Amino acid sequence: MKTVSVEDAVGKVLCHDITQIVPGSFKGRAFKKGRIIQPEDVPKLLDLGKAHVYVFDRQAGGLHEDEAARRIAVAATGNGLRLTEPVEGKVNLVATQSGLLKVNTDALYRINDIDDVMFATLHTHHHVAADQAVAGTRIIPLYTDEKRITAVERICRENFPLIQVKSFTALKVGIVTTGSEIYHGRIEDQFGPVLREKFSSFGSEVIKQVLVSDDIRMTVDAIKGLIRDGAEFVAVTGGMSVDPDDQTPASIRAAGGKVVTYGAPVLPGAMFMLAHIGDVPVVGLPGCVMYHKASIFDLVVPRMLAGETVTRADIVSMGHGGFCSNCPDCRYPACSFGKTG
Repeated sequence: MKTVSVEDAVGKVLCHDITQIVPGSFKGRAFKKGRIIQPEDVPKLLDLGKAHVYVFDRQAGGLHEDEAARRIAVAATGNGLRLTEPVEGKVNLVATQSGLLKVNTDALYRINDIDDVMFATLHTHHHVAADQAVAGTRIIPLYTDEKRITAVERICRENFPLIQVKSFTALKVGIVTTGSEIYHGRIEDQFGPVLREKFSSFGSEVIKQVLVSDDIRMTVDAIKGLIRDGAEFVAVTGGMSVDPDDQTPASIRAAGGKVVTYGAPVLPGAMFMLAHIGDVPVVGLPGCVMYHKASIFDLVVPRMLAGETVTRADIVSMGHGGFCSNCPDCRYPACSFGKTG
């Protein structure tokens, strides 16, 4: 690659895209890499402020930005993603399905510590939609030493996949709604519809909801009954506070739940409980899940539905980023909530 004046570039091969920006109306490629520059191109290049351009003069051992970006992306990409063609030296990674974005953040750090290389992603452990761009990679100069890209590929092989989108498993969900005021019909349950919508967005179905009073025996029977009826995931709503009538944590334990955590460093969602009865996850959900768009539910449950085993250490790590700013217009997940990396 070498620099020449645009007048001297006629007949030579352009080795980079040239972008045209018209404020407020257009930004795009005016000249594509690989174009053989024609005499009529010279005035337009000058109009774009390009008195000089790079033309192809490949050095041994050097990689052009397009080839480098493609190799990085191919090496890093796992299931649930497709790659765009290089544009201005950049390759984007786009989700092919709705699912949980998983990024090996330690390996990503090592890659970005290599000179000339950049790889940017959305945060790991968040729900992404089909056709959503989730990452992009390129090199900084137009050419780089191939040894740098080989080093990136080695990191990716050792940590494959660096990035992937894990699909959600469609589970049969049972809901136990506690509270004497709901059980006796004094107020209408509003938690059930919220959970049905949330689980449906991940492809799971609520097969049954059972209303119980603030009674441990009734709650235990309801949990066990749902599991007998085929529930593969049980959510127990309400009764998570320190009020003497709130018996949900004791009920989950009495039903045989092996507790992973009672309490989480997340607001909203501090009174969350996670346990397992055999292979069935059981969560105790505080009231905030009902009226906050983003809460502990949205940080933990999608990971479980994608086949992740959520540990106490995972919950503890959520303290960094676990404080919701309660914005007037919730933008989650396009915000800092739940971002631990």
